[in-house]
Amino acid sequence: MRGTLRLCGWKVVGELPPFPRSIFIIAPHTSNWDFFWLLMFRFCYRLQPAFLGKHTLFKPPMGWFFRILGGIPVERSRAHDVVTRIAGILASRDRIQLALAPEGTRSKTEFWRSGFYFIAMKAKLPICLIFIDAKTRRLGFGPILFPSGDIDKDMELIRGFYDNKTGIRPEKKSSIQLKSAQP
Repeated sequence: MRGTLRLCGWKVVGELPPFPRSIFIIAPHTSNWDFFWLLMFRFCYRLQPAFLGKHTLFKPPMGWFFRILGGIPVERSRAHDVVTRIAGILASRDRIQLALAPEGTRSKTEFWRSGFYFIAMKAKLPICLIFIDAKTRRLGFGPILFPSGDIDKDMELIRGFYDNKTGIRPEKKSSIQLKSAQP
């Protein structure tokens, strides 16, 4: 897969974190192409991450495909205590990485969703920063954050890392800030 990515002009960087359980956050998420490039990235590292997806993705005809890839359907139109449910799933498994796009959409948003942070806190897991940078044609692993409980301080570190990363559709990059510090 690295060879295929190289032929397409992309470079994979960083090392696979040594944690059997973690949260992967992926940003910026600005295009449908992100899924394709990150799927290739997944194969480079032989990853099998779980991911949350809107429940409509899991309906026929493609629902089976997203489930095989590790998808966990989520109904986003109503609150369902998703943080507690997902933290419970993560805590019950010996080996799992949950991949999330905190922007929650490919469209430009004013805020990131905070669920990734509260899931990591509740399940006591590290947050591994994964990036896609169309400007430099690189995708890979960045730093690892162990949530301190001081969400403002931790978000400063996250913002500092992702600020200079450019999505495939740069005009759709969301602000790297949270709406509130409530789960």
